Amino acid sequence: MKPYNLYEFLIFILITTCGFAQNNDQIQLANEYYIQGDFTKAKDIYGDLANKTRNIPLIHNNYFNVLINTQDYKLAEKYISKLIRQFPDNIFYKIDKGILFTRMGNLELADKNFKGIIKTVERDQYKLRICAQYWSSNQFPEYALEAYQRGRKALNEPSLYSLEMANIYRVLNNRDQMVVEYLNYVNLNPKNINYVKNILQNLLSEEEDLKTLETILYEKVQKNPDQFVLNELLIWVNLQQKNFYGAFVQARSLDRRLKTEGNKVMDIGVMALQNKDYENAIKIFSYIVKEYPKSFNYVLSKRYLINAKEERIKNTFPVQTSDIQELIIEYNHLVEEVGLNKTTLQALRSKALLHAFYLDEKDKAILILNKIINTPKSGPRLIANAKLDLGDIYLLIGEPWESTLLYSQVEKANKEAPLGYEAKLRNAKLHYYKGDFALAQSHLDILKEATTREISNDAISLSLLIKENTVLDTSDVAMKEYAAVELLLFQNKKNDALKKLDGMLNHYKGHSLTDDIYWMQATIHQEIGNFQTALSILQKIVEDQQQDIRSDDAYFMMGTIYEEHLNLKEKAMEIYQDFLVKYPGSIYTSEARKRFRTLRGDLP
Repeated sequence: MKPYNLYEFLIFILITTCGFAQNNDQIQLANEYYIQGDFTKAKDIYGDLANKTRNIPLIHNNYFNVLINTQDYKLAEKYISKLIRQFPDNIFYKIDKGILFTRMGNLELADKNFKGIIKTVERDQYKLRICAQYWSSNQFPEYALEAYQRGRKALNEPSLYSLEMANIYRVLNNRDQMVVEYLNYVNLNPKNINYVKNILQNLLSEEEDLKTLETILYEKVQKNPDQFVLNELLIWVNLQQKNFYGAFVQARSLDRRLKTEGNKVMDIGVMALQNKDYENAIKIFSYIVKEYPKSFNYVLSKRYLINAKEERIKNTFPVQTSDIQELIIEYNHLVEEVGLNKTTLQALRSKALLHAFYLDEKDKAILILNKIINTPKSGPRLIANAKLDLGDIYLLIGEPWESTLLYSQVEKANKEAPLGYEAKLRNAKLHYYKGDFALAQSHLDILKEATTREISNDAISLSLLIKENTVLDTSDVAMKEYAAVELLLFQNKKNDALKKLDGMLNHYKGHSLTDDIYWMQATIHQEIGNFQTALSILQKIVEDQQQDIRSDDAYFMMGTIYEEHLNLKEKAMEIYQDFLVKYPGSIYTSEARKRFRTLRGDLP
C-alpha cells in the first residue's frame, strides 16, 4: 500500500474534519426542529444522518421518537431492526423494538419481546438493572417490576432490588407493597434507617397509611424478633401517631435485649411529657425508676417523674392544694436522696414555683431561687432561668421594677440567644400589663423576626391582640382594662379577674375584645371547676360566626372538659368526631383524632 505523503495526509485530515463539522451542523439543525416540534423536517435530516453509523449514538433517541410521533412505523421498524443487526449486544435497541410494537398497538408482540429480554438478563444483575431503569424511564414500570421479580427468583435472593422495587410501587401507587420493599431494604441496610423514615414520613401522611405500616411491622417483628431495625421503625411509627404507650412497649423490649438501661425508654418518656401525655409519661418514668435504680438514668427519670405528676396536677381542675404539697414532699425527698447537682437544682426551681404560684408562699420561693442563683453548680443557663422566675415572683407581689431589672439582666447576658429572647418577651408582657402598648410593641416587633418559633408565635399573638383592639379604640381604655385583667390572672387572682371581665362585657358591648373576654372567662371557670359555666360560654363562641377565629379552640376545649372533667366519654367522642369534620385544618386536628381513637379503644 502506497504511504501518504505529508500533503495528502493534510488533505485527508481537512476533508475528515469538514465532514464531522458538517455532520454536527446537521445534527444541531435537526435537534432544533425536534425541539420546536417540526418533526417532518427533523425526520428528513435525521434520516440522512442515520445512514452513517457513527451518527447513531448522537441522534437515536430523537430520531426514534420522531418516527413514532409521525406514526411512520414501517420506517421505524426497518431502522430499529437494522440497528439490532449492527449492534446485537445493545439491549436498549431490543427494548426500543418492543416499545415500537406497543405504539403500533401490537401488545402481544411487545409483551413477547420484553419478556424475552427479561429472560436473557435475569441472572445478570447489572444488565437487569439497566433494562429495568430503561423501562421505567419510558413509562413501562410493570415490566421493570417483572424484571426485578424474575431476577430475585432466578438468583433465589428474596430481598434483592428492594429499593428499586419500592420506588416502582411508589410510582404505581401500591403503598402496601411499597412499604414491604422499603422494610426489606432497611433490614438489609440498617444504617439507612433515617433515609427510609424520611421517605415514609413524606409519603404516609394519612392515618390509614400509618396503621397499615404499623400492622406490617408488627407481623415482621413477630417473625423476626432479632431484627432490631424493625423495632426501631415500629417505635417511630407509633411516635408518628403519638401513641407513646405503643412506642414505650417496643422501646422497653429493645432496652432489655440491648442492655441499654432505659436509654430508649427515656427518650419516649420525654416526648410523651412534651406532648402533654402525662399519664403515659408517668408510666414510663416510673418503669425506669423501678427497673434501673443504679443506672445513669435513675436520677433524671425520677426528676421527670415528679415533673410529669406536677403537670398532670396543674392541668386537673380545680388544682388541689394537697396535691401540690405532695409534690413539694417528693421534690424534698429527691434532693435529700441525691444531694445538690444540676438535676436536683432544676427540681428545686420547680419546687420554688409551686410555693409561689400555688401555695402563696412567695418568701420561700424567693429564698430557694436566690440559693440556686448563688450556687456555682447551677451553671449559667439555670441561673438565668432562676432570675426570670424571680422576676415573675416580684411581679406577683407587685414590684414590677424589680421584675424588669432581672429580665433585663438576663436579656443583656444572653443577646441573640433563646434565653435573651425569652427575657425580652417577659419585659414586653410587663409593659403590656402596665398598659404601655407602644413600648410593648417595640419589643414584640423584634421578637417576631429573630427568635425561636415558640417565642415568635407568642410575640405575634400578643402583637395582633394589641393591634386589633387599639386601631378602632384610640383611647385604649378597654385594652388597658383587659391587660390589667391578664395581670390579675398572672397573680392568680381569678375571682377578681372574673368580676372585671363581667364588668367589661357590660361596659363595652360589641367591642372587638368580646371573643377574647369570653375565652378568658371560659378558661378561668374551667380552672376553678365551674365546668358547666365554662361549657355554656364556649358554646357562645362556637355559635357566634363573628368569633370564628376562636371557635376551633372553644370546640376542642368543650371536648376536653367532657372527657377529662365530667367523664362523659360518649359526649366527648361526639365532640371530637364532629370537630374533625368542622375544623379539618385546625392545629388541634391531630390531637382530636388521637383522643377519639383512644376513647373508642383503638389506642391504649
